[in-house]
Amino acid sequence: MKSAKQTTLRDQIAVSGIGVHSGLPVTLTLNPARDDEGIIFRRVSADGSIEREVRADVRAVTATEFATVLGDAKGPICSTAEHLLAAMRGLHVDNVIVEIDGPEVPIMDGSAAAFVDALDQAGLTTRAQPRRYIEVLKPVRVAKDKAFGELRPYSHGFRVEAEIEFDHPLIGKQAMALDIEPNTFRKEIARARTFGFMKDVAKLWSAGYALGANFANTLVISEDRVLNPEGMRFADECVRHKVLDAIGDLALAGQPLLAAYKTVRGGHNLNHAVLSALMADRSAWRVVEFPAEAPVRRARGHADIGAAVAVPAYSPEV
Repeated sequence: MKSAKQTTLRDQIAVSGIGVHSGLPVTLTLNPARDDEGIIFRRVSADGSIEREVRADVRAVTATEFATVLGDAKGPICSTAEHLLAAMRGLHVDNVIVEIDGPEVPIMDGSAAAFVDALDQAGLTTRAQPRRYIEVLKPVRVAKDKAFGELRPYSHGFRVEAEIEFDHPLIGKQAMALDIEPNTFRKEIARARTFGFMKDVAKLWSAGYALGANFANTLVISEDRVLNPEGMRFADECVRHKVLDAIGDLALAGQPLLAAYKTVRGGHNLNHAVLSALMADRSAWRVVEFPAEAPVRRARGHADIGAAVAVPAYSPEV
C-alpha cells in the first residue's frame, strides 16, 4: 500500500427505503465533511433540524444483537449502520456527514450495493490531509464457545478471513478470505445480502425484529430451498455477507485498519467485542499516516467475549 490522502464526497446524495427491523420509511442524506471529521451520524427531524449526532466509533455502539446500533447516553440514534459503513470503508471514504430522519439506516436490497451506487453518483474528492490508519501491532483474540475473532498484524492493508457453519444443506461450511480494496469490495462483497431462515420469522417478529424484511431485501432460506425467485447471487453469498458485516463493524475503529481479521462463526457481537478488546489494549495498536513496511509483532493477546466488551466505559446496551 502507498500513502494516501483523505477523501470526502464531491456532492450531496440521498437514498430512501425502509428499515429491515423497524419497517419504517427513512431517508438518508450523505454530505461532504471536513478533513479529520470522520463519519458522523446526525438524527434530523421532519423540518431538517439536528436532534442529536454521534461519531461512528466503537464507543458509540449501544447494541449488537441483530444489527449494529449507534447512540449516546440518551439512547440509540440509528440502527443497522453496518452496510453503509462497509460501503464507505470498502471504497476508502474517510469523511462523511450522514443525516437520517428515522431510527434505522434503510436496508435497501439487503446488501451494500445501493450505498456503493450512491457514493459513486456523489463522487469522491481527495483532500490535502494524509489518511491515518490504525496499525495492529500484536494479535488480539476474543472467543466464546465455538466462535472466535482475531485481529492480527498485516503489512498489506486490511484483510478479512471469514468462516461460517450452519446445519443446513444449502449453507453448511463456507469460508472466504480477501484483501479489502475498492475493486474487490465492489465485485466480491458489496452485493451479498442479509440472509435469514423462514423458521425464525415468527420468533423475530414477536421480539420486534425483522418487521420490514421481505423477499426484496432479505435472502430467505427454507428447510430445503431459497425462497427468493432470483435465487442466490453467489453460491457462497452467506459467508460473503458475513465479510460485509465485519467490514462495517470494524469501520467503527474510526480510521482504516492495517490488520487481518479472522472470524469463525461470528456476528456483530463478536466483531464489536474484538474491536473493543483491541482499542482497550493501547500496546496493541498505533496510529500511522501510511502503512509501515513491516508491523511490530508481539506476544499473542487473548480475551473472553464478556470481559472484552466490559473493559471500556461504553454506553449500556439497549
